[in-house]
Amino acid sequence: MAERSGLGVGVDIGGTKSLGVLVDDQGEVLAESRVPTPDGASELLDMVAAVVAELTELAGAVDGVGVGVPGIVDAEGRLRYAPNLVGADELAVRELLQLRFDVPIVVANDTDCAAWAEHTLGAARGHGEAMLVTLGTGIGTSIIVDGRVQLGANGFAGELGHHVVDPVGVECSCGNRGCWETKASATGLARLAVETIGRGRGGVLKSLVADDPSSLRGEHVTRAAREGDQTAIEIIDEFAGWVALGLANGVAILDPSLIVVGGGLVAEHELLLDPVRSRFDGMIFANGHRPQVTIVPAALGERAGALGAAVLARDAGQATHSEAQGALR
Repeated sequence: MAERSGLGVGVDIGGTKSLGVLVDDQGEVLAESRVPTPDGASELLDMVAAVVAELTELAGAVDGVGVGVPGIVDAEGRLRYAPNLVGADELAVRELLQLRFDVPIVVANDTDCAAWAEHTLGAARGHGEAMLVTLGTGIGTSIIVDGRVQLGANGFAGELGHHVVDPVGVECSCGNRGCWETKASATGLARLAVETIGRGRGGVLKSLVADDPSSLRGEHVTRAAREGDQTAIEIIDEFAGWVALGLANGVAILDPSLIVVGGGLVAEHELLLDPVRSRFDGMIFANGHRPQVTIVPAALGERAGALGAAVLARDAGQATHSEAQGALR
């Protein structure tokens, strides 16, 4: 058996860009590589392999390779459905990468990878039961129970972004109507602001987008709120109610001790999380009769997915594939 290096490589595949990291046995990032995400299955695998080869060459040797993908991954490491990756559905990522590398390959949903990083290195450290929610263009969620990321019967668990909170709401990218993602993502925040402008309000927001409300983005709303614009502050408050509703539903189902909220919107965590906490406390089941569920911002930023993939891979070491997946249940 080869001597272990204590190093792991993780690649977090994004819809437009991907990040690879080389991580040591303390979880420190020794090197990273950022590249555009290509379209097409073979091109995607070539990109991942090139990043892995680059970082492995720097290390000399690694104990494993982890890959986080933005979609549904089954127990065999097959990417079953990836709405933001062109031509990648039903792609046998683990199997095909294993043909190229002689170390264990671990493939998991990107949010599950981020959750594992926050659990082992970040904001959820020490919490056996926790929920990670990432608020970006969409919503990613992951569930940790008894210190392990829960995958469910088919690897599809944790998709709280697609539980329905408004049955007559707008159509979601998944085809259903009124998913939590349509209300509580950056896209939902922008939609709420556009609706507000359409009602004849807007203030600073209206000036930011000139005569094209469709160009409005979530960051426009948070910028205007930071500047003290009352309309933007009210939009943030309404948006926080939708975020809190989904979190409270998650608590009723999962009973976590901690909720970690990450993603691009949480760069504004004082602006967003305070009103979320205020709304949340009045929504959770058995409020006043249960220990407080704490909501905290994620600690690891945009590297979380790649870090988690690398840690999973590093810990796989010389293990079999089934043992390598041990942190994911």
